[in-house]
Amino acid sequence: MNNLSIGANDFEVAIDCARESLLAQEDTDDDGKITVDDSGPKVCGTYTLANLLQELVLKQDSGGKTAIIQGPKLVEDPVSRIDRRIKSMFWYNLLRRLDSSMIRVAARDPKDWSEDFPLRIYIPWNRADQYEYYSQAVERAPDLKLEVCYLPRKKDITPEFVKDLNSRPGVLALQMKKHEDLLRGCDFVVPGGRFNELYGWDTYFCALGLFEAGWTQVVKDIVLNFCFEIDNYGCVLNANRTYYLGRSQPPFLTDLILRTYSRIKHQTGSKEFLRITILAAIKEYHHVWMSQPRLDPITGLSRYRSAGLGICPEVEEAGYDHIIPSRAEKYGMTKDEFKKAYNDGTIQDKFLDDYFMHDRAVRESGHDTSWVHRLGVTKPSEWLTCFFRYRLESVAADMATVDLNSLLYKYETDIAWVIKEVFDDSLEVPEATGAIAGQPESFQTSSEWLGRARQRKECINKYLWNGQEGMFFDYNTAKGEQSIFETVTCLWPLWSGVADNEQAASLVAKALPKFEQPGGLVSTTKQSAAPPGPNTPKRQWDYPHGWAPHQMLAWDGLQRYGYCAEAERIAYRWLHMITKTAVDFNGMITEKYNVTQPLGQHKTDAEYGNQGCNFHGLAREGFGWTNASYSYGLTMISDKLKKALTLGLSSEAAAGVR
Repeated sequence: MNNLSIGANDFEVAIDCARESLLAQEDTDDDGKITVDDSGPKVCGTYTLANLLQELVLKQDSGGKTAIIQGPKLVEDPVSRIDRRIKSMFWYNLLRRLDSSMIRVAARDPKDWSEDFPLRIYIPWNRADQYEYYSQAVERAPDLKLEVCYLPRKKDITPEFVKDLNSRPGVLALQMKKHEDLLRGCDFVVPGGRFNELYGWDTYFCALGLFEAGWTQVVKDIVLNFCFEIDNYGCVLNANRTYYLGRSQPPFLTDLILRTYSRIKHQTGSKEFLRITILAAIKEYHHVWMSQPRLDPITGLSRYRSAGLGICPEVEEAGYDHIIPSRAEKYGMTKDEFKKAYNDGTIQDKFLDDYFMHDRAVRESGHDTSWVHRLGVTKPSEWLTCFFRYRLESVAADMATVDLNSLLYKYETDIAWVIKEVFDDSLEVPEATGAIAGQPESFQTSSEWLGRARQRKECINKYLWNGQEGMFFDYNTAKGEQSIFETVTCLWPLWSGVADNEQAASLVAKALPKFEQPGGLVSTTKQSAAPPGPNTPKRQWDYPHGWAPHQMLAWDGLQRYGYCAEAERIAYRWLHMITKTAVDFNGMITEKYNVTQPLGQHKTDAEYGNQGCNFHGLAREGFGWTNASYSYGLTMISDKLKKALTLGLSSEAAAGVR
């Protein structure tokens, strides 16, 4: 490789030989990448050589023995290269739909725990057209080995039924539409890595990036898929797998509907699209979030509290090692013996029943998981009896959280806007969509929804606002007390608009500094998270991790209240960290980052590790919402800061560029 002239000129190489030689010389840790961790000569620099490796892999994919390598691509500015690859490669590789053209890929479950890993799809009881479609697909391609199964009526999809399905898990059907007289699945994107299905809140943030890539039609399809889930499974699901039935995720549907409508409103049928989808959101609002057990009747606020029984089967093997071994020891069983006995009901354990109720609520919140700070622990067997402080672990189903109630306030104001501005302040709402079963269809006005929003705002201020701290906190409805756990979700009221101007100013002055780190916003404060130690499991939604959704909501929220400089500064920190990681680590874009450290922010072993790291030579997917945050974040900063980002300037150094 020393004989190659890398720079502005194109050059020809023997692909296999060049790749083998390059890795032999530069990949000293033998991980299939060229990174700053390697100790090769790096005559041309890590970034340029990593780009060369990526281009060689792409040429190898195309076939042929030799190829012309375009020199300018090897020295392309990193910001343009990252954004280009997100839009031209990553989204395409994360694109899915459920039909015969992609079922082999889309139905595959990297989390599948069954022995023979069959492909299995479950169809709603009343969708004979889809059942016939997939059955015929199997007849045409016997090697597909796809099991096509009906689900019972919604009322019969009980927690017991869902638990029984754990022995034969499968993907849940999504919306299909006629295309040239044939059924075709509606498109969606997956997060990537071990997550190969349509997720709820992940997909909302992915959609913000899809808009930037010009993929509005895909986002429209995603909205239709969500509405299909509401109609057929009862809610926007955590994801479309059988083991997620009964469990939702943070609700963002109305905002996604409005962003989509704003881009298609001049198209034929756009008003009907808005009517159908906003009715689905109204149905979800009443039947999911404003019904017990999620609704707390005392505070008037809502909680994450999904249905379900037993151990969550999708959790990685060691995910419950902080609790299951001690229970197995109590009953004189091995861990596997105890799990089977508990799941099939042979052993009744009230403590675990409560624990897994809260655990499912944690997962419904999307923040799976945020740890308990338990004081005085010296060994795992003491985990259950020690004193603790927490955010969600063991209490999630009782918590009226800031994030959920901010989102529902946004639902109420969004629905009010739609009714007033698009439907002349009168929207016909069918009986099945209304708040009360059996209530006849009615015409609803914006004032009804604005009244709901005002009532929720009063409850949020009464139970979640802490004037002394100048921040919002979650509220424990079982104990009747406000949590002391400091989480960056306290900024979500800025995004939803529920904070008043005085509260917004307080959040910027008092809360924002607690979470701002070199790489953006950290999920929790260091004081709230459990201190590191040999008996403390690392939890990915706690300090020192930062996540794309928290950044994106904060940017929009800060801008909404006129704190544009703060939004731009936070966005730049996040973008700089992603850019530096990609430059230093072979184009890598990952699920989460340690935003508190200056180098190797992607290196984390919390829970199942980090998605987006496991590739050789070329990152092909990145990670869904992080991809989106990069493209979306670039719209938040000025051209001067984009130049500073290209030059690799830190946030402090870039401040002078303004």
